[in-house]
Amino acid sequence: METFFFVFVATFAIGTALAMVLSKNTVNSALFLIMHMLSVSGFYLTLNAQFLAVIQILVYAGAIMVLFLFVIMVLNMDEDEQIVTRVNFKQIFALVITLVVFAQLLYIAGDYSGILPDLSQQEMIAVGTVEAIGDELFTTFLLPFEATAILLTAAVVGAMLLAQKNVNVEDEEE
Repeated sequence: METFFFVFVATFAIGTALAMVLSKNTVNSALFLIMHMLSVSGFYLTLNAQFLAVIQILVYAGAIMVLFLFVIMVLNMDEDEQIVTRVNFKQIFALVITLVVFAQLLYIAGDYSGILPDLSQQEMIAVGTVEAIGDELFTTFLLPFEATAILLTAAVVGAMLLAQKNVNVEDEEE
């Protein structure tokens, strides 16, 4: 049953990722990205990390994607052709995929050679608990956590300023 679920989630993840990249409409791409994030939460479920799966849905598929959709709607991306001609997304996407595959190959080589530490079943279960995640988040990774909060707040303020600027320009033209 776990294998079937994994294959289903993997197929769904690949399909939504391809649909996101190949879609010409930015809003549809953002919606496909939301569905892809839901499939990532399915991967977390296969790893027995239920807390991360729920957080993936609430934070990324919920809050952050609402912010992305808000920015897309505010900026009214009519200049798609100009953006595509300035930045070659295919080359950037190919570079990212190459780096991901290379990292996976390094991980496989490290696992095969015995360089990576072996975790017992009890240690693997303890890694995904709310207590372990909270302990790491608020001790080891407190500075990046706070920096992310400040960055997201700045993004919301910037989106609001851009929206206000566009409204003021339209009022002056009338």
